[in-house]
Amino acid sequence: MRSDTLIQKYFPELSEQQLQQYGQLPALYQHWNDQINVVSRKDIELLPERHVLHSLGIAKVMRFLPGERVMDVGTGGGFPGIPLAIMFPETQFHLVDSIGKKIKVVQEVAKALGLNNVTATHERAENIPGKFDFVVSRAVTQLKDFYPWVRGKFNKDSKNTLSNGILYLKGGDLTQEIKDSNLVAKQYYLKDYFTEEFFETKQVIYVKG
Repeated sequence: MRSDTLIQKYFPELSEQQLQQYGQLPALYQHWNDQINVVSRKDIELLPERHVLHSLGIAKVMRFLPGERVMDVGTGGGFPGIPLAIMFPETQFHLVDSIGKKIKVVQEVAKALGLNNVTATHERAENIPGKFDFVVSRAVTQLKDFYPWVRGKFNKDSKNTLSNGILYLKGGDLTQEIKDSNLVAKQYYLKDYFTEEFFETKQVIYVKG
């Protein structure tokens, strides 16, 4: 299924411009992946489902507000940050990765799509200055190791339906990982929102900042 068609299936309220931007993603990532491997070769054909829609699982849990600031830690080639930035054009997204060539891809994709709400930095998350309303990420490491990177980076005043915090995409049985982290976490199962088999074990984990 085409990227824009798949996204429209679950987000029917999108504008024509947003659908066009989602529709551009497969060709853009194919182009950059041929030069800099940011998506696994076997996954590039399945980009709309396994990368774009997966990223938008966060949008089923949280509707970011205009003016909010979101940091995507370990963004790789721009997931979940780029799909979320298309979905929420009035929210500011700061995409961060410790690998410079991946950030180059993020910058070029954001430029090609005309995303003025995206900045991208080649840096470790703990060295990023400023405060954010939310931190998003996709399975970069165990929660117990991830949380110290972003602790203290949250704005104190929350304006959204969930208090400012972490929205973390991960799959599988996370019972032990959550226990090991000593964090209070709420689990949202993506199979409740998306019917594709890929999402059967995928979750969004929310942790208050």
